[in-house]
Amino acid sequence: MIDRRVTIPSKRPAIISSLRSIIVFREFAMLLVLVVFVIVMSILAPIFVTRGNVEAILLGLSVEGIIAIGMVIVLISGGFDLSVGSTLAFAGVVTGLALTAGIAAPVSILFGLLASLGVGLVNGLLIAKMKINPFIATLGMLITIRGLLLVLASGRAVLNLPDSFTVIGQGRLFGLQYPIYVMLVLVILGDLLLRHSRFLRQNYYLGGNRRAAWLSGINVDLVIIVDYGIAALLAGIAGLLITARLGSSSLTVGTGTELRVITAAILGGASLSGGEGSVLGAFLGALFMGVLANALNLLGVDVYWQNLITGLILIVAVVVDVVNERRKSRPR
Repeated sequence: MIDRRVTIPSKRPAIISSLRSIIVFREFAMLLVLVVFVIVMSILAPIFVTRGNVEAILLGLSVEGIIAIGMVIVLISGGFDLSVGSTLAFAGVVTGLALTAGIAAPVSILFGLLASLGVGLVNGLLIAKMKINPFIATLGMLITIRGLLLVLASGRAVLNLPDSFTVIGQGRLFGLQYPIYVMLVLVILGDLLLRHSRFLRQNYYLGGNRRAAWLSGINVDLVIIVDYGIAALLAGIAGLLITARLGSSSLTVGTGTELRVITAAILGGASLSGGEGSVLGAFLGALFMGVLANALNLLGVDVYWQNLITGLILIVAVVVDVVNERRKSRPR
């Protein structure tokens, strides 16, 4: 049997050094924008920097902040996941149905997480093994899961969830609700793993040149399947937290989440072309989106205008990404 793997001169130290400089710059730029925005808002609306409002921002951020971790990993590998919003709702409904059937909270939570992980693994298999375009595969999964939710719950929300479950979304520690701590722990862990884990670092090579990554001995299919599994599992965790916060499993929760998270990841330095990004950058992008939404509410901006502004930010972020990619591809 012929070994298809060949030895390629290693340029990894130079590539990693360049990636780190780009990532650090984008993170710093995003952080600077946030600081300036907060200063301006604190002048326009002093309530913006009060403890209650800051907690409200972080609590609202907890869902998209967690999902952004998985999304940026998928984007770095050159992929795309439009199904995270429906996966979020799926985990909540499965858990809610299990709880109302009398199953203990820990087991019901496990069912919800396994359901979300299953969605991710199917996405990964379709994309890695069947070679289906990630956009088509995850869009189809989004529609399929939304339809499945209607069938499972007969078109109705699952209400009156027990306190043994809702405590994970409503309980407090040192004055802050649990979802905030879960988000911060996962962001820190995700950032450290993506920067230092050998397995997850392979995503940068996949996003840069998938064939070269395969020729250098990277198990491309395995990395892709794991990436989509991680993204779906994190969406499931976010789904459990918001379901516990609300005390019910909503069929429509998570609608539009995927686009906001993708916007946040691109703002934080990820590229639709793959090969760039970081968990910290995606979190800062999500934080900016959350701060902006909160600021618009405080300033009395109509919700319809808020959706328009969010859409414009996504378009601008994509345009900047495309221009940046073209600039880098020009011969020097």
